[in-house]
Amino acid sequence: MDSDYGVPRELSEVQKKRALYQPEVPPCLQGTTVRVEYGDAAIAADPAGAHVISQAFPHTYGQPLAHFLRKTAVVPDAKVISEHPAVRVGIVFCGRQSPGGHNVVWGLYEAIKAHNQSSKLIGFLGGSDGLLAQKTLEITDDVLSSYKNQGGYDMLGRTKDQIRTKEQVNGAMASCQALKLDALVIIGGVTSNTDAAQLAETFAKAKCATKVVGVPVTLNGDLKNQFVETTVGFDTICKVNSQLISNVCTDALSAEKYYYFIRLMGRKASHVALECTLQSHPNMVILGEEVAASKLTIFDITKQICDAVQARADKDKNHGVILIPEGLVESIPELYALLQEIHGLHGRGVSAENISSQLSPWASALFEFLPPFIRKQLLLHPESDDSAQLSQIETEKLLAQLVETEMNRRLKEGTYKGKKFNAICHFFGYQARGALPSKFDCDYAYASSCSFFFSYKANCLWVINHVGCWFQVLGHVCYHIIAAGLNGYMATVTNLKSPVNKWRCGAAPISSMMTVKRWSRGPSATQIGKPAVHMASVDLKGKAYELLRQSSSSFLLEDIYRNPGPLQFEGPGADSKPISLCVEDQDYMGRIKKLQEYLEKVKSIVKPGCSQDVLKAALSAMASVTETLNIMTSSSPGQTQLS
Repeated sequence: MDSDYGVPRELSEVQKKRALYQPEVPPCLQGTTVRVEYGDAAIAADPAGAHVISQAFPHTYGQPLAHFLRKTAVVPDAKVISEHPAVRVGIVFCGRQSPGGHNVVWGLYEAIKAHNQSSKLIGFLGGSDGLLAQKTLEITDDVLSSYKNQGGYDMLGRTKDQIRTKEQVNGAMASCQALKLDALVIIGGVTSNTDAAQLAETFAKAKCATKVVGVPVTLNGDLKNQFVETTVGFDTICKVNSQLISNVCTDALSAEKYYYFIRLMGRKASHVALECTLQSHPNMVILGEEVAASKLTIFDITKQICDAVQARADKDKNHGVILIPEGLVESIPELYALLQEIHGLHGRGVSAENISSQLSPWASALFEFLPPFIRKQLLLHPESDDSAQLSQIETEKLLAQLVETEMNRRLKEGTYKGKKFNAICHFFGYQARGALPSKFDCDYAYASSCSFFFSYKANCLWVINHVGCWFQVLGHVCYHIIAAGLNGYMATVTNLKSPVNKWRCGAAPISSMMTVKRWSRGPSATQIGKPAVHMASVDLKGKAYELLRQSSSSFLLEDIYRNPGPLQFEGPGADSKPISLCVEDQDYMGRIKKLQEYLEKVKSIVKPGCSQDVLKAALSAMASVTETLNIMTSSSPGQTQLS
C-alpha cells in the first residue's frame, strides 16, 4: 500500500550505526571549486550500429563526455556559475532492488537541498507504475533518516516492468509536465537505462523541459561497458552470497556425503557466479557464457558434472559444491530454443494449458523428456522484456536429478566405485538482494547519485564556486545542467579498484552505450533489432575468467574452500572490492583524458614553423596509428550476431 512507503524503519543497533556512516567522496567532488571538462562527442562502440542508433536518437546521440577535475587541475577559460535556482527533481526505482539504491536518493537529496532549500526531490511510489499514475512522496530528512546506508527499495517501492509502449512514454512525459519536474532520475540496470535513453530522446523531441538521467544500479553486474566498470549492488550481493556458499562448502567438507547444487541470481549473464567462485572456491561452476560458446547441451553438462563427481570419488571425496547461474537455462541451445517456441505461443495468445500440444515435434519430444516440475516452470509467462522467469526455473534441481540418474546408472554398471550420489539444492537470490549495502556500494551509490550533475555543453569548461560542504557543488552543477537543457546521460565513476581518492567521476551519454543486435534468418535475411543498452556477458578473454581457469583444476579436485566471512563495515575486509573488478585493467575515462592530453601536446609541438624532421616524424607516426585503428574498428567488436 502507498501508505507504507517512506515510513520510519525499526532499526537494529547495527543499522543505527550504519545510518550514521558518511560515505567517502573523491577529490574531484571536493574543495572550494569543481571543474568540469567536456571531451569529444561520444560514439557507439559498434561502428556498424552507429547509424541505426543515431537515427533512433537524433537529439541525444553524439553528445560529449564529461570529465570532473580535482581542484589542483590546471584549467583554462573557466566560467563561474553563481545562480542557484530552485528545482524540482523526480526519482524512481526501476527494476529489481539492489543494495545501495537508497544511497542514490540520499546523495541526490543532500545535493539539491545544499544549494537551495526551496528545491524539491520527489520520489515516485511503486516504480514506473507510480510514475505513470503520479503517485509521489516528497523526500525529506525525516523520510531519509532510517534509510541511509540501508538495503532494499522499500522507501519508495519499485516495479520490474519496462516503460516501452508509446502510451507509457507519453504518460511518463505527462506526469513530469504535470509535476513541473526539471529532471527525472531513473535508477536501474540495462533495461531501465534503455528506457531512460528513450524518455530523454522523446522529451527532447517534444521540447519537454524535464531532463532524464540514468544511474547504474543492478545486482546482476551486467551493465558493464567502456564507461561503467561495475554497478551499485553487485559487490554486496557477491559478498553475502559468497559467505553463504562458503558455509555450505564447510558443511559439505564436514558431512562428506552431499553434493550441493547452488543456483545464483544474476539473470542471463554469469557475473555473480564468477565473482562468488573467485571469492569462495567451490568445486565447480557452470558459466552460461562457456556453455553458449561451446554449444553444450543439457546432456553435455550432465556428463561434465558426472565425470567430476567420479574423479573426486577416485580421490575418496564423495561431496562437493557446484554453482549454477540462474540464466543457464537460456544458454543451453535446445532449452533456449524450446523457450523461444513457448514464448512465441504465449505471444499468439495460446494458454499455458494448451502450449504443449502445439509445440513442434522436436520441441514436444524435449518437453516430454523433462521432469514435470521443469515443464510447469518453462510454461510461465515471460517477463516484460520477453525473457524467461529465470528465478522460477529450478535448473539446479534439473541438473541434480539428471546427474543422480546417470551416477546410479554408472554405479549399477560398475564404472563408478564411489558412494551413492546425494544432492541438496539451493537458490541464493532473495536472501542477498535486500542486504545492508557494503561500504563500497554505499560510497559508489552516494557518489554516483551526484556525479551525473556535471553535464554541460560541448567544448565548455565550467567552474562552480563552492561554499560550505561538498554537497553544494554537486547540487549547483545539477541545476546548471537542467537549466542548460541537457539530458540522456548516465553517471559514471571509473578507476573504482583504486582508493576513493583516485576515483574518476564523469558522465556519458546513454546512447553511446547502446548496441544493435542482428538476427540471421537464413542466408539472405537479416533482422535488425532496436538500439538498446544490452547485457554484458562474462568476457571469456578477460582476466577474471582467466583467473578462474587457472584455478579450476585445483578447485575441482582439492577442497581449498575459502570463507570471506560475513559482510564487514569496519576493520579487515571492509574495504575489499570485487575480485573481478580489481583484476581487470579498466579506467576507460582516465585513458580518454590521457589521450586528449597527448593529442593536445602533439598539436602544441607540431605547428607551422616546426622543423621538417618533426613534421615527418609526426606524419609517419599518425599514419601508422590511423592504419592500426582503422583495422581494429573495422572488425566491429560491439556487434552481436545471433543465428
